[in-house]
Amino acid sequence: DPQQIELTTASKRKLRRFIVIDEVVDKLYGSKVREYFEKNNVQHKILALPTTEETKSMDLVLNILHEVQNFSLDRRTEPIIAIGGGVCLDIVGLAASLYRRRTPYIRVPTTLLSYVDASVGAKNGVNFLQCKNKLGGYTPPMASFLDRSFIQSIPRRHISNGLGEILKMALMKHKGLFDLLKNHGKYLLDTKFQSCNGFADHGDAALQTTRIAIETMLEELAPNLWEDDLDRLVDFGHLISPELEMRVLPSLMHGEAVNIDMAFMTYVAHARGLLDAEEKEQILQCMRGLELPVWHSGCSWALIQRALRERLKHSGGQPRMPLPTGLGVAEIFNDTSEETLERAYELWVRD
Repeated sequence: DPQQIELTTASKRKLRRFIVIDEVVDKLYGSKVREYFEKNNVQHKILALPTTEETKSMDLVLNILHEVQNFSLDRRTEPIIAIGGGVCLDIVGLAASLYRRRTPYIRVPTTLLSYVDASVGAKNGVNFLQCKNKLGGYTPPMASFLDRSFIQSIPRRHISNGLGEILKMALMKHKGLFDLLKNHGKYLLDTKFQSCNGFADHGDAALQTTRIAIETMLEELAPNLWEDDLDRLVDFGHLISPELEMRVLPSLMHGEAVNIDMAFMTYVAHARGLLDAEEKEQILQCMRGLELPVWHSGCSWALIQRALRERLKHSGGQPRMPLPTGLGVAEIFNDTSEETLERAYELWVRD
């Protein structure tokens, strides 16, 4: 907003920023962040916190809000900055939405998963009573700053974890993105999504992959930011995974749990005749190539039934099950029989 910029630069008051940073990110980049604010003569408070699924709670939100209050933040001109993975961005987003009813905030994702997923859209939240994101709201950030150089410092498993959410968008909406992942998956893992010179045979696969993933996510989210329409292709991989992820914490990361859900739903699509055997196998081979799990012993038939019952409670009494109908195309179904689901489960476990 040019008017806000003019007000800020014309003001004699010293610039002030409140920053919440994941404690692991702080160890890697905290000195650079502090140096940046000091060089630009910005008064700042940096709060480093352990932001994990286990700590993703209202207690941490209240901890942040106590510090925000002590900082005497001006909610009109001093946005809160969140630097970290998806959990950090979710927690800070909720804290900002509660402080003075709505305080602007900025997302700076530092993992691949948060880069393509948590940085996009309006949702924020915390876990409650062992349920994933049970408390939350819809407050979009004023900006998301995307910098892939953060991704080079995260472990390989975290890169693979982020690829799970990218594959979701590929299977639902974009055959070209699926082909990119199938053909360049190992290269993207090896180079940690950095744009490397001298690899002409791969082009700039990292830039293409992240750009398409974000654009397809925005296409889905932007017209339905507050989820007034419950038929959402972006729910693919999110019917069973919330129950599984919380049940086996911390053994599965979010993108891994999502991929296990997607693997099962690929079998469901095959059992319904939506995918032929070759398409099913292509999807599973791509998943393995991205070093993602395609099965977990914790994903029992009883857990699947429980998760789908929970789904009905929060989706207007319909399962609203997104399923691939080919590579890069999908539809939402409400008529998958229990018999089909059980047959798909038996084939999945057998394989």
